Amino acid sequence: MNNLSQIWSKRFTHYLNEVQKYMRFVFTGHLAIVLVFVIGSVGYQYSEWLKVIETSFPAEWVIAVLVGVVSAFSRPTTLLREPDQVYLLPLETKMGFYFKKAQQWTFFSQVGLAAVLYIVSIPLLNRVTDLSSTQIWIGLLIIILLKLLNVRIEFNFRYALRGKWVFIDRIIRIVFSIVAIQSVLTQNYLLMIVYLLLLIVYNFTWKKSGQEQPIPYEHFVKLEQNRMMAFYRFANYFTDVPHLRGAIRRRAWLNFMYLLVPYTKNNTQGYLVFRTFIRTDDHFYLWVRLTAISSIIAAFVNIPVVILIVVAALSFATTIQLKYALLSSKEFRMDMLFPVDTSLRTKAVHKLIRTFVFLQAVIVLICSMGDSLFYLPPILILIVSELTFYLSKNPNNR
Repeated sequence: MNNLSQIWSKRFTHYLNEVQKYMRFVFTGHLAIVLVFVIGSVGYQYSEWLKVIETSFPAEWVIAVLVGVVSAFSRPTTLLREPDQVYLLPLETKMGFYFKKAQQWTFFSQVGLAAVLYIVSIPLLNRVTDLSSTQIWIGLLIIILLKLLNVRIEFNFRYALRGKWVFIDRIIRIVFSIVAIQSVLTQNYLLMIVYLLLLIVYNFTWKKSGQEQPIPYEHFVKLEQNRMMAFYRFANYFTDVPHLRGAIRRRAWLNFMYLLVPYTKNNTQGYLVFRTFIRTDDHFYLWVRLTAISSIIAAFVNIPVVILIVVAALSFATTIQLKYALLSSKEFRMDMLFPVDTSLRTKAVHKLIRTFVFLQAVIVLICSMGDSLFYLPPILILIVSELTFYLSKNPNNR
């Protein structure tokens, strides 16, 4: 037991240090600026919307769906590693202590999002319902209890079925979570108790079934690896993660875009860079996500200053991150074997980024058509991108 306690403590400390090491780069960059303005603008529009909302608005169902879905997604955080499949086998009968710690951390690390969503919705409940303060806070306690049940159920379900049919399990828990929250918000407490009891029985069933199974180390290890890899990919958008290797996908549905780049001897680097960008997840999805955020802000936020600040920050982020990602790669490439001028790659990268920043500007222009100053955001995107090219240094391309 003491050994397992030490193992968990060391891994938990290492995990927190790893998260803190990379998150400090995230919230000192452009994302922090964007979040400040986005949260401020969304909060302002939310308060304005509450002034004109009709009392017939189905707030109970909307809140129940949002919070219920968030509560049901309770992927376990076990901190298990691949060697554990061998080295922890002698301690298998005592692993209940380790998994108890894992479930506790999973709950405390995830319950905050569900609670915050509900707390943010309290002004809406006060506006369109007759719930008292006591009844509203009872709803928060029920949501915390639901989250605890969801964490335990998902862990026991994965344990019993080795990770199979998780999607079906989540659908079931989403439905029960939604109707339980809706019941408490409509003061139907008897029905709410019935739903909670059904979830408790559901959890007990899978827990009992899992007791007859060996520990699914392989599933939990793979789940933990995927979870950490997702975090590293996110952190890699803001700083270099040395041990991260981006996934490569063919994306045959984008083959038509290669027609934009002539397949000729004089355009070797242009074709190679374009193909690298399209097929590398880290590069391609970086552009997709930042473009999507800019477009959503341009389409739904009605505060011009906020729109301009956000699109400018994301244009800078798009340019600087793609530039460093495509030019600072130290991996071996076949073009290194041929007598190709290294400056051609820099020119090819700049041309590709300008092309996709221009496409980003066009998409933002389309999304902001309803505004009187709809032409300013795309112009600002292009200007910020060009300034980023001239003011930032080129990384060594070795």
